[in-house]
Amino acid sequence: MKAIGKWRTVMLALLLWMVGAGGTAWGQEAVADAAVEAAAEAVPEAAPAVSVEMFTTNNLWMMVSTFLVFVMHLGFATVESGLTRAKNTVNILFKNTLIPAIGLLTYAFVGFNLMYPGEGNWLMPGWLGFSGLGVGTDAAGLTSAYNAGYTYWTDFLFQGMFAATAATIVSGAVAERVKLSSFLLFSTIYVAIGYPIAGSWVWGGGWLADLNFKDFAGSTLVHSVGGWGALAGVLLLGPRLGKYKNGGIRPIMGHNMPMVVTGVFLLWLGWFGFNGGSVLSADAGAVSYVLVTTSLAAAAGIVTSMLTSWSIQKKPDLTMVLNGCLAGLVGITAGADVVSVPAAVIIGGIAGVLVVLSVMLLDKIRIDDPVGAISVHLVCGIWGTLAVGLFSAAHSLGVQALGVLAYGLFCFPLCLAIFAALKFTIGLRVSRAEEIGGLDVGEHGMEAYPDFQGFLTK
Repeated sequence: MKAIGKWRTVMLALLLWMVGAGGTAWGQEAVADAAVEAAAEAVPEAAPAVSVEMFTTNNLWMMVSTFLVFVMHLGFATVESGLTRAKNTVNILFKNTLIPAIGLLTYAFVGFNLMYPGEGNWLMPGWLGFSGLGVGTDAAGLTSAYNAGYTYWTDFLFQGMFAATAATIVSGAVAERVKLSSFLLFSTIYVAIGYPIAGSWVWGGGWLADLNFKDFAGSTLVHSVGGWGALAGVLLLGPRLGKYKNGGIRPIMGHNMPMVVTGVFLLWLGWFGFNGGSVLSADAGAVSYVLVTTSLAAAAGIVTSMLTSWSIQKKPDLTMVLNGCLAGLVGITAGADVVSVPAAVIIGGIAGVLVVLSVMLLDKIRIDDPVGAISVHLVCGIWGTLAVGLFSAAHSLGVQALGVLAYGLFCFPLCLAIFAALKFTIGLRVSRAEEIGGLDVGEHGMEAYPDFQGFLTK
């Protein structure tokens, strides 16, 4: 044990060295921040026309980023199914297959034009706008006349891939006891209306954008929007049967850790598109910088979550480390383009500590989240958004906090209302017998891992 303790001390010292490495870089952080922010702010204000070659390159990178974000849905599916019990695997995979479909269809029908209403289409200036049902554009939308970086259709598809993520986050938190029909109805309503209205406040040019609120790729706009929904759902559903007994906490182990590890690495891969694509061009300097800050934050989250969980639990917990990786990614997402490299390490490192403490705290107060979605996406999404105000001189901590508060006051009550309406109409939770027997058989009449031995003996 003494050897292990010394090893942990060495690892902590290494992390601190990484944060402080390059004294000149740290000492000149203000200069670096200013240069990075100037480059980042220049991207949206690119010239209205670009060369055919640059336009094609920009559009190609945006499409590649779209593919990477799409792969994240497979990552969410494998993480969620691996961290839960085998008897619920089909149900979880079913939900994660439907969510991208629901997200894309609702985004095409109403969401895209709610989120990006355009000038002159605000029904409540800065708060609510709408430019009509469906998606479509004239021939100019296929050229740089629509946007200097990419086509109208690339814009829609990239943003549409983000839309379904909020519902995917909720799926993990309510896993193993929510009715399939109720969850799908919630996802449809929330992704079609709640997510795009909230997104319009910043990315659509709404009131928070006017205040210079900064959320580069969605620590708040995507992750905490999903996190608030997850918290509302868990509170109305209650814990899984047997989770809390006789005043204690009974761990319910996931059934497939290799699947969880695979899912986390798929998500890390997808984050290169999630954050890298959010540069909204193929600008070599801006994209490569964002990929570096994103990866360093993830790495720092892994190390600090390991140190924190190992110190508290006395054994290294793989699930905590994997969530630490995701925590670092969520934390850096708000400011990946404007914070310095040392700041990115600090943001990811603090997120790794927060996620471990949050998972443990939620368990103590009997909030049952099977995959740690609330801790990863809500807690670390809030932290990442506030961190922009702490580490970027161009953005105010007060405005960042106002944005966090505004999203909480909008998303949490909305999700409570939707879930409550479902609970008192068609019901929210499966029966006791279905929960004990597993949602695969109860909801779908099939199993993910059927026993074929009976067939072999006949």
